[in-house]
Amino acid sequence: METKYQEIETILENYVRPDLRGHNGNIQLVDIKDNIAYVKLIGGCSGCPAAKYTLESVVKETVLKHTDTVRDVKLWEEVSQELYDFAKSFLSMSKHA
Repeated sequence: METKYQEIETILENYVRPDLRGHNGNIQLVDIKDNIAYVKLIGGCSGCPAAKYTLESVVKETVLKHTDTVRDVKLWEEVSQELYDFAKSFLSMSKHA
């Protein structure tokens, strides 16, 4: 039996990623908590003005159509440690300039 994570990954791989890759983008499943899948849009989709539309009209609609394992799909909005470290180093350099 597939785990929740594997099931959602399979749906993303088969139905969502092909569309996103057509726009030089991709998607990462970050976590599943309380039956909500948290995803991060990456590549060409990261920071795109249409990201919210993509999430609602492509990702969420597709995932919910193919499973009842999760009840919602949301964007992961936590700042990554990599981004935090970059910002910290950038700000540190600007203080010395």
